[in-house]
Amino acid sequence: MSKRRNFIKQLGGSVLLLGAGSLKNLAAQEQHESIILAQQKKYSSNDTVRIAGIGMGIMGYNDVNTALKVPGVELVACCDLYDGRLAHAKELYGNDLFTTKHYEEILSRKDIDAVIVATSDNWHSRICIDAMKAGKAVYTEKPMVHKIEQGWDVIKAQQETKKVLQVGSQRISSVVYAKAKEMFEDGDIGAINSVEAVFNRQSALGAWEYTIPLDSSPQTVDWDRYQQLADKKFAWDKKRFFWWRNYREYGTGVAGDLFVHLLTGLHFITSSKGPEKIYSIGDITYWKDGRNVPDVMTAVLQYPETPQHAAFQVTLRVNFVSGEGETGFTKITGTEGVMEMGGSGFTIKRQKMSKAPGIGGWDSFDTYTKAMQQQLKDAYNKKYSAADQAVDKQTDITYKAPDNYDEHLMHHTNFFNSVRTGAPVVEDAVFGLRAAGPCLACNESYFQNKVMYWDPEKIKLK
Repeated sequence: MSKRRNFIKQLGGSVLLLGAGSLKNLAAQEQHESIILAQQKKYSSNDTVRIAGIGMGIMGYNDVNTALKVPGVELVACCDLYDGRLAHAKELYGNDLFTTKHYEEILSRKDIDAVIVATSDNWHSRICIDAMKAGKAVYTEKPMVHKIEQGWDVIKAQQETKKVLQVGSQRISSVVYAKAKEMFEDGDIGAINSVEAVFNRQSALGAWEYTIPLDSSPQTVDWDRYQQLADKKFAWDKKRFFWWRNYREYGTGVAGDLFVHLLTGLHFITSSKGPEKIYSIGDITYWKDGRNVPDVMTAVLQYPETPQHAAFQVTLRVNFVSGEGETGFTKITGTEGVMEMGGSGFTIKRQKMSKAPGIGGWDSFDTYTKAMQQQLKDAYNKKYSAADQAVDKQTDITYKAPDNYDEHLMHHTNFFNSVRTGAPVVEDAVFGLRAAGPCLACNESYFQNKVMYWDPEKIKLK
């Protein structure tokens, strides 16, 4: 309690205490503290960075619009395979905007410094590598790759070209996750032993049944170009283009889309390099719309002991027909407390086990004779003091991001800071593969129905 009061005093005016009352009242064992974290702003504009968006779907527009909030960022061009999205880009950003269906035309332009890659997953690695070789900085959506074996090609290209590459999983730039990492490293929940992480939805849009334009056809979509990298070619199918996340030929399912977010945050907080054993199960339970990836999936991952953390087990779960709407959390359990990430903050609940093992209650103690019970009680009290027998339950603490805090904007801000200064990015290709690889291995486990063994040091399947 004294430690927390000193912590609050040190923070001074950078936080707001909600419902905590005076520092004297914080001594109450059941007092709940809610602390709003100081927003970390790094907005600056040393010079103009000219960008292009490659893939202008939901995340393409989201990323471009967020990037344009960073001072000194200018949009030069957009690429997409559907005419309507290119026309919409001109509606939003002006008729002078250069648009194309061929990303190579963007990479050949000398007036473009960086590209945002937000295509279907199967194009990520190819475009990232080509862009870095063309001298462009790259912000790529997660997962960094469509297949595990593509990961080291991206890492090698980044190392050889020395160009900036940042993976777009924004939790790693959040002030909330920065604070959670600090608390974890300070030992506030003791030694980690298990993690439960969930990302649930209950809607057609949440299950990737997105609105399809009425003019969708081979005349408005470059279908041949879209399928160029696919192992198997299909006749024109508008769902395979506009609902690509539902098909393993182009996307990576719930594991590549949502598990990656969960592992990105977890790896950042714990400084973990990844698991060593992975198994997953799943099914298409509700959304029987032609998709070939599960709408319900559960995975169990075993993490080995490292200098940074104890050995622990992770359960990942996604349910696209959750029965309760969209929910999500990551609960990190330690020997002395639980850290639960959710929404715009996290809560720490702490309870240390007493030094004494306990006696009576749900125990064989009551099955003995009265005389034996008394002897046992006397011996127990002689061995353990009242302090030894007490359970140390401490005050819950909730940390929250400030109102209107935008971790996605912070992630882009960090990226453009690296582009301008050459500073290391917050989520490079190595981190990106360490987050994506185990998730893609979850897919492999599901489709092959077997345990997958992962090498977290060499970042590859064993």
